[in-house]
Formats: sequence, structure tokens, C-alpha cells
Amino acid sequence: MINIKINKNKEFINEIIINGHSNYDEYGKDIVCASVSSIAITTVNAIIRIDNKAINYEENDGYLKIKILKHDKYIDLLLLNMLDLLTKLEKQYQKNLKIM
Repeated sequence: MINIKINKNKEFINEIIINGHSNYDEYGKDIVCASVSSIAITTVNAIIRIDNKAINYEENDGYLKIKILKHDKYIDLLLLNMLDLLTKLEKQYQKNLKIM
């Protein structure tokens, strides 16, 4: 299962940790894993294009940690969009994805 931990205060997302494998299908055919990866990496890349000092991230096999260092309306909108997409995916694949 992919576990996604969202750390936030009242207003802002401060950190996102994505860990694990969905085990929906075998490696290379796992649409849940591919979807989570695409959503997360697209968001990271977009934030870096806006401000390359806005986040730090660490990536390993089945692990992504995003630490948000700066907030503005675009960065926060991208993060909320990512969370919305992941939440919709979680509803479809509850056995493979959990947001905490």
C-alpha cells in the first residue's frame, strides 16, 4: 500500500511524505503507482519552475518526501491540486492508497 502523510498547519501544507508500493499490479503495469508518481513529480517540477528554492525533496525507490520552504498563491494552489488528485485516486483504489 502507498501511504501518503500530509503535514500541515491551519493554513498551509508544510510537508508531504509518500511511501510504499500499491501492489495493484506487477512492476511496470501498476497504474496506481504510476498515477501517484506522475501526480507527485509533475507537482514537484511545476513548483521548482516557479521557485527552485520553494521546496526540498528527497526521492528513493517507493519514497518521496517534499518539504515546503516557501508559500505563495501558486505553490499552495499546486499543492492543493496535488492533494485533490491524490484524494480522488484514493477513493477509487482504497486497498492500494491511503492518505493520512
